[in-house]
Amino acid sequence: MLRSYIEVQSSPVPQRPRPKLGQHFLRDRRFQHRILATLAIQPNDLVCEIGAGRGAMTELLAARAQQVVALEFDPELARKLQEKFANKPGIEVLEANILLTDLASLCRRYQRERCYVFGNLPYYITSPILHHLLGYAGWVHGMGLVVQREVADRLCALPGSRPYGYLTVLTQLDTNPRIEFGIPPGAFSPPPKVDSALVTFQMKSEAIRLPAEERKALLEFVKLGFAHKRKNLLNNLAPVYTRQRVETELADLKLPQSIRAEQLALEQFEKLLARLR
Repeated sequence: MLRSYIEVQSSPVPQRPRPKLGQHFLRDRRFQHRILATLAIQPNDLVCEIGAGRGAMTELLAARAQQVVALEFDPELARKLQEKFANKPGIEVLEANILLTDLASLCRRYQRERCYVFGNLPYYITSPILHHLLGYAGWVHGMGLVVQREVADRLCALPGSRPYGYLTVLTQLDTNPRIEFGIPPGAFSPPPKVDSALVTFQMKSEAIRLPAEERKALLEFVKLGFAHKRKNLLNNLAPVYTRQRVETELADLKLPQSIRAEQLALEQFEKLLARLR
């Protein structure tokens, strides 16, 4: 009955998530409540939870929001959650893959213009999930995601810093991300080998976000700029736009010929692309 909203193609990831693939359950009640207190969830919200696991955060989210749709990819965990919350009308559990979940359809189904997204993301698939979620930026009013600390640093990095890269630009194109606090390995079961962090995302307004085609073109351009980390921006762009043209436009923007992609702010990428198109 519900799969028409969720499964639109074959799953690109293994059918049964395993701990070695990034399944670490947040078990520390102190951090669970601290996370809940940080999330910008409103009483009438529709919350989409990614990877509900054993349902600890699901219950807390349901105490704050009017409706929680808990997505769980593991069939056994999903079945147990469905049994656990069978008599909770404000919680719906779907055996579903977030990468195949149409958030727009989910919002329309619950008659909401936008939803709030929360998730404790598996480390091995964080980047694809972020790509997917940001593709629905217009249907999301905010997000709170628990990710590997190293990834959190990349999402919130400043131009010129070591963690700054394509994922940074992708995230900051549609959101204002913020690292709220770190979470130690011992807060999870099983404990991961790395630290984690809660990152919140304030979505940029409709007026600031780029139209879909312009957004796609800019991201492809940024990806090209970061294609080879050892090369400067000029060498990465030259095969597509010609070396002479890139040199001219860099000079006109008063940017050094040796500049690297990680030194450019989002606005500078936009200006350079506009001149090269």
